[in-house]
Amino acid sequence: MKTIELDLTGCKYSSDIHERIRIAFDFPEWYGANWDAFWDLLRSECDSDKLIIKGTNTLTKEFDEHIAIFKETLDEYIAFRDKYTKCGLKAFDYEIIS
Repeated sequence: MKTIELDLTGCKYSSDIHERIRIAFDFPEWYGANWDAFWDLLRSECDSDKLIIKGTNTLTKEFDEHIAIFKETLDEYIAFRDKYTKCGLKAFDYEIIS
């Protein structure tokens, strides 16, 4: 089972979040650092079974919208993968540990 650990502790800017995503998911340098780019690479470059997210409780309120979009994107991805499990795509799960 392949698990990705994403630690968002102490992020000060949205670019910090995306850089940590790029590193944790091993996305290429050209990752666009936005939620559309995250969705695109999640579908094509992610072969993980689980994602563990840490440090969301350390983020200020200004990041609430970013975290909401992040979770929505992950939920859409799970639904997408679950729909195509019969075609060989594995299910994906995530857990937020604050």
